[in-house]
Amino acid sequence: MPTPPEAEKQQTGPEEADQPPSMSSHDAAPPAPPRRNPCCLCWCCCCSCSWNEERRRAWRASRESRLQPLPSCEVCATPTPEEVRSWAQSFDKLMHSPAGRSVFREFLRTEYSEENMLFWLACEELKAEANQHVVDEKARLIYEDYVSILSPKEVSLDSRVREGINKKMQEPSAHTFDDAQLQIYTLMHRDSYPRFLSSPAYRALLLQGASQSSSEA
Repeated sequence: MPTPPEAEKQQTGPEEADQPPSMSSHDAAPPAPPRRNPCCLCWCCCCSCSWNEERRRAWRASRESRLQPLPSCEVCATPTPEEVRSWAQSFDKLMHSPAGRSVFREFLRTEYSEENMLFWLACEELKAEANQHVVDEKARLIYEDYVSILSPKEVSLDSRVREGINKKMQEPSAHTFDDAQLQIYTLMHRDSYPRFLSSPAYRALLLQGASQSSSEA
């Protein structure tokens, strides 16, 4: 029986007739291959491509095992009373003492500024590296963890130092972050160090050293 013209018009209106036929799941065109992001090999690690994601995971695993924990020699070191008292003489003496760095880092953690010490330690580790390939990898890791504005552990650096780092990162070296390291060292010296000397933690160490000295006398 022929379909009435009115019913046929309702079934296939002008808008529907102009639309291309829908494709079934079997007829669907295969997805286009992902385009290579031109910044995949850039030093800033700004893109989210799979290559950079794998690289980030590897670097973060390396960071967790190498940069995050305090070295065992600093954790286990027991400072002498004389050494504890010397930390109040100068910030340099504190930072040159493994036990001093350990105690000071714990203090910075209470002030939510532990990243300053982590950055300083990472720069020291970088400066001791001679293998250029390792230098490149560590420099990129340091940039991503402590210099990038996207990092939750970004340290406070002025624009001049940041611009200098960005230029040096084109060809990283063991001294790429020297200016930044000095700036953070100065920041800890002027800002955190005075509060550390008057902190309960340092006072407790002084009292412990005094009681130990009196018991030995």
